[in-house]
Amino acid sequence: MTTLKEFEEALREQGMNMALAVLQKLRERDRAKRSIAPARRIAGRKMTPELAKQILDLHATTDMTQQEIAFKLGVNQGRVNEVIKRGKWLQDDPSAPEAVARDRAKARLTDRTHTPRQAKRKNPHPSPREQKRDRQGGSRQTELALGGD
Repeated sequence: MTTLKEFEEALREQGMNMALAVLQKLRERDRAKRSIAPARRIAGRKMTPELAKQILDLHATTDMTQQEIAFKLGVNQGRVNEVIKRGKWLQDDPSAPEAVARDRAKARLTDRTHTPRQAKRKNPHPSPREQKRDRQGGSRQTELALGGD
């Protein structure tokens, strides 16, 4: 298959200036019609039972892919998959695992934005490996030995 650039070079070699002019006009027309496409998803929509039902309806009545459904409704393709394959988000139950996970994630986000970052505290229950390292006074640095000594 020939690329557009190769086609243009072949026209130039043959001296087909009229065809080159038509090609140039087509390019200009194409550039004039182009626009900056909006972001795929400006702000994610909150998954609701109504949105889940829309996803199922689009999946059942159209030949749209999960990605196309996600783009049309402004959600993540993974969410579309969860609704179609696992029936998630179909009930308006705040204790459903997906609703609990969503609420926890939202709480973490608000905690991060409102509280200053705290220094990492030492684990009160270190693993045996950490205990051994602490006894040896070592750090997590690894030695690199080169050569055959």
